[in-house]
Amino acid sequence: MSGLRQEGKAARARKAGAYAFPSGKALFRRRLVSHFHEQWKMIRTAADWTVLLYILIPGALLGGRFYYGFWQGELPDWVGKLPFALFLLPLVYLIVSGSVLLFLQEGDALFLRQRERWMQALIRRGLLYSLGVTALKLAAVFAVLLPFIVRSQGVSSGAAWSLLLLTVACGWCVKLLGHRVKVRYQGFRRWLRLIPAVSVTVGIYVRVGAYGRDDLWLPLLTAAVYLAVGAWAFRSRLRLRGTFLGDVREDYKQRMRIAALLLRGVLDKPRPTRYRPWIFRKSQPLLRSRDAVTRFAAAAIKALLRNPSHLKLYLQFTGVALIAVAIVPSFLKWPIYAVLLLLMAYWLSSFWLVFSGDDYIGILPFTKGQKADAGTKALPIMLMPAALLCALVVCLQMYGIWGVILFIPSGGAGAFIVGRMFSGFRFSR
Repeated sequence: MSGLRQEGKAARARKAGAYAFPSGKALFRRRLVSHFHEQWKMIRTAADWTVLLYILIPGALLGGRFYYGFWQGELPDWVGKLPFALFLLPLVYLIVSGSVLLFLQEGDALFLRQRERWMQALIRRGLLYSLGVTALKLAAVFAVLLPFIVRSQGVSSGAAWSLLLLTVACGWCVKLLGHRVKVRYQGFRRWLRLIPAVSVTVGIYVRVGAYGRDDLWLPLLTAAVYLAVGAWAFRSRLRLRGTFLGDVREDYKQRMRIAALLLRGVLDKPRPTRYRPWIFRKSQPLLRSRDAVTRFAAAAIKALLRNPSHLKLYLQFTGVALIAVAIVPSFLKWPIYAVLLLLMAYWLSSFWLVFSGDDYIGILPFTKGQKADAGTKALPIMLMPAALLCALVVCLQMYGIWGVILFIPSGGAGAFIVGRMFSGFRFSR
């Protein structure tokens, strides 16, 4: 019997040829271990393990104490007033972020593509691994949200389990559909297919989760549909051919996610070369006056809007501010509005100082007083959109229909006062 076993091993070794691994399963295990080592090395480059222990252990203890309090103690009254769909937003973010990892590498184009069974083994196990990681992430975040869903929203335990199954099924369906589109298409054609596939799937999930939270069978039936679509996408992905370069490109993006996250605050993302700006393409005048100070202020406003990173940060801060003033109690809305406006004005004033102190601006014959006058004009204008939107939310919630009339003077006055205040003590003359 031992002789037959040794002959079988020798036959498999001869069949494997010069490859270092006897099967695609062994190659997958090796690449999975290498992936974990690679991710751990990336984390170690940014933080020492002793520092991580000093942060993670107290953080875990403190988080566990808070989590126990959410189950046993009293929840704030305003938590029960939040719409149920708001609790699904963290889950939606996890569903739409990330993709599938197949553990394919560039060198496989020379060696591994000749062995179709090994490629299929890598792809199949990579898909199963990615779906398992997706389920674990969604279950962890769902467990954190569970005390709020059960205690503040009155969801039963059976409905909570069905909602978890719906969430995991939706996550699997979105990951598989999105990956299938990403590896097959590029450019405009990719977004033309990816946006409807993801938005429709997630929209149905939010709709069913919000309106079927007290129902046990509606989430289960929807989850069954998601699982059926996901099974079709899984089988279709295994039969897909001619996507090797797309698979390698998507795998590289997923492997570098931690590195991109760690370097986000250190290195700026390379910007594509533009021969014409995407906004104000004809460089038309923004403000009515044509004097030098006003034109300098208008140039700063255009620079803020034309820079994608600055504009993205402005929109992100405005979105967070809108959510903050919307969910706080009524007696805190105007104080929170004022604090957020001060934070926004501080960042915009810092942007102005960097813009006006640029070497290219130094070529122009502007005095220190003229730069301060231009900043005094530009800062309230840059602050105005965020101030008006936040004031609209506050006024509508506090004053009803009268808020449509009151938000313009209140938001405009807030932007003007805060902008002038920061201009007075941050722009030296």
